[in-house]
Amino acid sequence: MMNINEIMKFLPHRYPFLLVDRITDLKPGVSATGLKNVTMNEPFFQGHFPGQPIMPGVLIIEAMAQVAGVMAFRSGMEGKSVYFMSIDNVKFRRPIVPGDQVIMDIKVLKQRGNVWKFSGSATVEGKVVSEAEFTAMVTDKEI
Repeated sequence: MMNINEIMKFLPHRYPFLLVDRITDLKPGVSATGLKNVTMNEPFFQGHFPGQPIMPGVLIIEAMAQVAGVMAFRSGMEGKSVYFMSIDNVKFRRPIVPGDQVIMDIKVLKQRGNVWKFSGSATVEGKVVSEAEFTAMVTDKEI
């Protein structure tokens, strides 16, 4: 298990763009599970949407990618940067609203050299709210 302070040692993201609160399971090079506690205090709820707050879909995908990023870094990629290359087969099944706890399960589908392909699903109360496949490239950090 990794708490937020440990996650921040691996991810470059910070408030308001750090979208993972905890890693609850991690098998380097294989899979990771993370969670995000969604509160009304999230800055995106001011405009998405006033009177009917819904977490933006792109941020759900970003949260899954951040869990995948932690897993990649813990798989021997420390000190590198990870960048999206593609996002495929995205589905949104239901909205995420304040008070939800989102569980993100990520699995490595393939890794060849510095390119990783993942599948991810996000659930709330055991129901799938989103799923996607995404590819990322691990590179040396730019100076």
